[in-house]
Amino acid sequence: MDEGWSLPAGGIEIGETPREAVIREVLEETGWDVVVSHIVDVFGGHDFRYTYPDGHHVEYVVILFRCDIVGGDGIPRDEETRTTRYFSRDEMPELALPYPLSALFDARSPG
Repeated sequence: MDEGWSLPAGGIEIGETPREAVIREVLEETGWDVVVSHIVDVFGGHDFRYTYPDGHHVEYVVILFRCDIVGGDGIPRDEETRTTRYFSRDEMPELALPYPLSALFDARSPG
């Protein structure tokens, strides 16, 4: 079943900070080592409801981080990721969760 496009994401493991989780998840899902620059925004509520292919319903609280690539090989380490790709603002496909394009493309500086 095709779930469409998504940003690298995942749950926080026991004893892990959100910053550590995003660094781990990006490496697992993209093969890139990153450092966190800053928090872009926090999202949640009705717009962030999601239904998994098995029918399980959730409502996410999402912290969107701005990260910079500092290394890695771009080869995903997990079995979830089928492909990775960069998109321009005009080519951006619909994502599984409705991040505002302004948050994705205007996130160069804090605040």
